[in-house]
Amino acid sequence: MTSEEIKDNVEKALDEIRPFLQSDGGDIRLVGIENDSLVKVQLEGACVGCSVNQMTLKSGVEMTIKKHVPQIEKVVSVD
Repeated sequence: MTSEEIKDNVEKALDEIRPFLQSDGGDIRLVGIENDSLVKVQLEGACVGCSVNQMTLKSGVEMTIKKHVPQIEKVVSVD
């Protein structure tokens, strides 16, 4: 998979999870992808101060991204 295909598939994964985040007043934005294996995202809105945002990041966002792009090893949130 090329870097562009990885980016497109990560965006598709984020589009899949975005409605769930938006229903709670939050959102997510792709910041970048390093070495085709590390995805950096930024949580926005209500997600920023949410006490379970790390659980959402790991069990929701990371799982969904890995389903679309298996070679992604980790998803991290940046400020």
